[in-house]
Amino acid sequence: MKKVLITGGAGYIGSMLCTELVRLGYKVTVLDLLKYNKNSLSHLYFYKNFKLIFGDARDKSTMKSLIKKNEYIVPLAGLVGAPLCDKFKKDAKSTNFEAIKMIKELVNHKNKVIYMTSNSGYGVGEKNKFCDENSPLKPISLYGKTKCDAENEIKKFKNSVCFRLATVFGYSYRMRSDLLVNNFVYRALKDKKIDIFEPNFRRNFIHVRDVVNGIVFAIKNFNKLKSNIYNLGLSSANISKIMLAKKIKKIYPPLNIKLITNKSDPDKRDYFVSNKKIEKKGFKAKINLEDGIKELLLYFKNNKDKIINNY
Repeated sequence: MKKVLITGGAGYIGSMLCTELVRLGYKVTVLDLLKYNKNSLSHLYFYKNFKLIFGDARDKSTMKSLIKKNEYIVPLAGLVGAPLCDKFKKDAKSTNFEAIKMIKELVNHKNKVIYMTSNSGYGVGEKNKFCDENSPLKPISLYGKTKCDAENEIKKFKNSVCFRLATVFGYSYRMRSDLLVNNFVYRALKDKKIDIFEPNFRRNFIHVRDVVNGIVFAIKNFNKLKSNIYNLGLSSANISKIMLAKKIKKIYPPLNIKLITNKSDPDKRDYFVSNKKIEKKGFKAKINLEDGIKELLLYFKNNKDKIINNY
């Protein structure tokens, strides 16, 4: 039974990843502070191949002992998103960068690290050109910078795979309504309108289940993928914000789309991304935006629980 350690495993991606790995029979250990949702992993307590440890991924002695016991390390603990990192700069640096650097120093040749970084490192891409893994990294936020710096550390360790994630969407056990697709669908239902700044800013997207499938693919094909960096996104979902809003309106006609021209979006990221490198290795994201939008409409319509976002 392969042993997997996931830091931040109770989070948006982590809770979905743990569920799938437990289902597949891996021995899963999660280290998490349970800051946002105390119940996102409750459905796994029954399983003998699941263990939750309440703790901090920055704690060296805890991490040292856990890394020794687990073959695969998936560090998901972090402050995610530019606003949160700007609000807690010190924690952003210590969790997103220093904790990852520490992992790189603690691992040995028996360990295999699968690290999730972010497309946000591309900052502002060139017009009419896709960002690939060789494109220059020009992060425009502290969040993007900490993720790029951490990626640079991890890639020094040969037994590693780095995924630069597109903007994630879809339902998770630890739900977020601040991610772009999730947020647009939430506002469409709640307000019947979306105000859009910088409507032509481009982005790539991926469903959270496809992120999980990508990580499982990396575990199963580690030697084929290791010592490399891959963009991980849905190739048919390289679209602008206005195109996304129109997709939602097609599925949910009551939506009104309002373009705001006299204000700029604080999030300046603007890029299309090529996912050909990982696709050539045999993995392709499959869940389309339309299916994700329908899923989110059902979720937000029927769920009355308060969603606690990162910021």
